[in-house]
Amino acid sequence: MPTYEYRCKNCGAEMEIFHSITEDARTECSECGEHALQRLISAGSGVLFKGTGFYETDYRSDSYKAGEKAAKKDSSSKSPDKPASD
Repeated sequence: MPTYEYRCKNCGAEMEIFHSITEDARTECSECGEHALQRLISAGSGVLFKGTGFYETDYRSDSYKAGEKAAKKDSSSKSPDKPASD
């Protein structure tokens, strides 16, 4: 759910409220109780990337993953002592 910033026109209190995009904007101030909240335009939090990163191979299809496993299994079954012939 997105975070929306609000400011009360009556008391000046500022707050962040989490609610669905489909919900109507809130109007009642939790500080003074008046129906004077105004939703502010803000940049939002954007996308947060955590960890070591995202790679194009992170979300491969199941058929691709199965083929990759088969290729690894096939290459590991070859003897390392014998050179591969061309």
